[in-house]
Amino acid sequence: MSYAKPISATRVQAQKLSWTVLPSGPSDAISNPDIHRFTARVLDNAYGPEVTRRKRAWVVVNPNAGPGGATKIWEKHVKPIFEGAKMPLTVVQTKAAREGIDLAKNLNIDDFDIAVPCSGDGGPHEIFNGFGKRSDARRALSKIAVCHIPCGSGNALSCNIYGSHYPTLAALAIVKGVPTPLDLMSVTQGDTRILSFLSQAYGVMADIDIKTEHLRWMGETRFTVGFLQLVLKKKTYPCDIAFKVEIDGKENIRAHYRNHLEGASQPNPDGNGAVDGLSEATVDSSEDQGLPPLKYGTPEDKLPEGWEVLPYENLGYFYCGNVSAISCPFLPVRLDIDSYQTSPAQVEQSLSSCSCLHSLTRNRWDMWPRSRTSSPRLCITTA
Repeated sequence: MSYAKPISATRVQAQKLSWTVLPSGPSDAISNPDIHRFTARVLDNAYGPEVTRRKRAWVVVNPNAGPGGATKIWEKHVKPIFEGAKMPLTVVQTKAAREGIDLAKNLNIDDFDIAVPCSGDGGPHEIFNGFGKRSDARRALSKIAVCHIPCGSGNALSCNIYGSHYPTLAALAIVKGVPTPLDLMSVTQGDTRILSFLSQAYGVMADIDIKTEHLRWMGETRFTVGFLQLVLKKKTYPCDIAFKVEIDGKENIRAHYRNHLEGASQPNPDGNGAVDGLSEATVDSSEDQGLPPLKYGTPEDKLPEGWEVLPYENLGYFYCGNVSAISCPFLPVRLDIDSYQTSPAQVEQSLSSCSCLHSLTRNRWDMWPRSRTSSPRLCITTA
């Protein structure tokens, strides 16, 4: 019997347990039905009724992600867990930046249940956008569950969907997880449309990512170093911000969040399912259906009714978040599926460097749950 053994608070390891079953007497025999019933009972207790067992996984390993240890993480720590769960694996190693987009665009989606990038957040981003470029984009996005093995500098997707940035805990969550909808947002620049699952940033928070590429060897620490350098320089980024407020006031936002947690019917700007009709049951697989049209147009279009514009001459940063955590609980009341994006910060650089630092670090990682995975003590498969 294969199972996931807890090695520490941050790691599980695939192990095997075996024993010999002997007849209780000379005339007794062990029937196959007895063994099958025992096996079925163990598996039912380990997985539960909603979990798909032996998921067919398309694994995309980026050996250059973050500090460069993704191949080792996959081979030594994650692959044994997937093999223990008897998951059919198709493994691809990328050799160039943005290669994952073309791979996902040309993937035979009928051969797989899940896509598993072993990378930073760039891996899932490429897969989402590869699916978005397909003529059957809606079906691809609804059929293939995009997972994440955290191997990069930034691992926000893993933090949000598993509550953990540790590779083996993420792997176990994938084995025992169920498909869950996640909002995506469209970002346009000129004629280019990009899908984003994480965030859209401008100013300091964008430069932190772009200007620390040469510090990838530092892992996630590169972002702290880049942030301190930019805040001390007090660089500004003039711009106009157009926005529409859907839920105003902290109390209303808290109420919306509580209603969701309590299972109440939550408001949705489209008045339909939170995934804009992209659930697989509503997608006609016999017809090619690309991405839905943009609801609010592009910056070149006339501003929709109900939107406002604020000019900023001394903007420090602007952040629009689609998930709760980037590397810490930055948006502690953000829901992963309610068709809203949250913009928590527009900071004038007239503030002191200490005030800017406080605005981005007041939410500590220890406020975020260490793990939301199933108990690692439960068996994940039987031989």
